[in-house]
Amino acid sequence: MSEPTTRLGHLLGPHGVQGGIKLYVLGDPAQVEALRRVYVERRGWLALRRTEALAPGVVLHLAGVTSREAAEELRGLHVYAADAELPALEEGSFYYHDLRGLTVYGAAGERLGEVHDVMDAGHQDLLVVDYGGGTSFVPLQAPYVEIEKTGGKPGAVRLTEDAPAGLIGPEPGEDAEDRASGSRS
Repeated sequence: MSEPTTRLGHLLGPHGVQGGIKLYVLGDPAQVEALRRVYVERRGWLALRRTEALAPGVVLHLAGVTSREAAEELRGLHVYAADAELPALEEGSFYYHDLRGLTVYGAAGERLGEVHDVMDAGHQDLLVVDYGGGTSFVPLQAPYVEIEKTGGKPGAVRLTEDAPAGLIGPEPGEDAEDRASGSRS
């Protein structure tokens, strides 16, 4: 996958006997329905023949997946869309991929790091923030994080005064050698 992508969700299992497969959608199912193709991990780009709404997501009918058994082989795999092919959003809304590469600032305006990615962690989405000595995971949640807009698009991420101290940086008692080796003392 050489082009930038955004994860749409993961495949739950077959639906019907003709190759339909349920996709748990992380965002708005209507965005998936607007796509012509998706990237399925370990399978590559597959054309979307059609979709069906089915809570909590959609049923995908993918080119080349024509039996229940073929759909079963895809269970648990992640599904992505090319960033450039995602439908436009309403004014003031943004995709998580729009946050990648943004600078993260502290409440006092100091530069803390850069957003590497946004991770779905179940009930809480996390900003994956690279800082000088490693990576931190920051809850993407008000009142701790504000997305500053520039020209209607995300321009920077700012931690608020309400954010707990130490969200970005090494764990207490962790030194550079621990981070490099992945161990703790």
